[in-house]
Amino acid sequence: MLTGLRNMDGRKAEVVISEGDKSKLPPGIQNKIGDKPLIQLTLLIDGKQTDWKNSGAPVTVSIPYKPTPQELRNPQGIVVWYIDGDGRAVSVPNGKYDPRTGMVTFTTTHFSDYAVAYNPVEFGDVAEGAWYYGAVSFIAAREITNGTGGGNYSPEAGLTRGEFIVLMMRAYGIDPDENPAGNFADAGDTYYTGYLAAAKRLGISAGVGSNLYAPDNQITRQEMFTLLYNALKVIEQLPEGILGKALTDFADSGDVAAWATEAMTLLVETGTVSGSGGRLNPTGTTTRAEMAQVLYNLLGK
Repeated sequence: MLTGLRNMDGRKAEVVISEGDKSKLPPGIQNKIGDKPLIQLTLLIDGKQTDWKNSGAPVTVSIPYKPTPQELRNPQGIVVWYIDGDGRAVSVPNGKYDPRTGMVTFTTTHFSDYAVAYNPVEFGDVAEGAWYYGAVSFIAAREITNGTGGGNYSPEAGLTRGEFIVLMMRAYGIDPDENPAGNFADAGDTYYTGYLAAAKRLGISAGVGSNLYAPDNQITRQEMFTLLYNALKVIEQLPEGILGKALTDFADSGDVAAWATEAMTLLVETGTVSGSGGRLNPTGTTTRAEMAQVLYNLLGK
């Protein structure tokens, strides 16, 4: 955690969790937080506050929390907000409420003010009883997705490569490049341009060849899982724990491309990818509902 801090020999380091001061927040944020917890995470070195940010040493924080009856009906809407230096509330994608522990838990790589909030989002075409309802509610509450317009999410619609890279990188807090340089030739000037530049620069995607990314193509399952694997590798959050499944347990494992084998193997072994009916369907396309479920499996459970 203290890697990168200089001259630490013989010095005392303390991590302090204290109650935050809501009166310093903008009125709109105060109203949204209400009586929910606001905490301040601080690193003290020999009693003096020190800025801390270390992407290689994430810290997990748990806050006791008792949801209201309304919140318990849609616990996916219980979120964590980071309050930035301008007083803006920024969603922490991995923040969630665990009913087994009665805790709201999140992981961070920097210390600041963090608040528990309730931010339920409903879509007209996502019924409460649908198998993907919880997953869509989860990613929408964390502002990973805003839907497709008109109050809809379009769960059965196909997912393009451009759409997926944006949703995935938002889910893991990977910012787009503000001044994209050396981007893919077909990155254009649109909502995914900066994300493509960051994905290329970080090694998350090498594209489809000839310096192209093909953002408008429907994404296949093996493409989705490979991009996800690469992103998790970059931020050092690959899933762990072998659950006994193997890639070869699936009838169509031979259809997995050589470039996707490493990613698919790990995601199958860790239970991130479970397939359906004994098949992985690696070359099949993905719906927006399926994508939401994949992100929910990783972030929300």
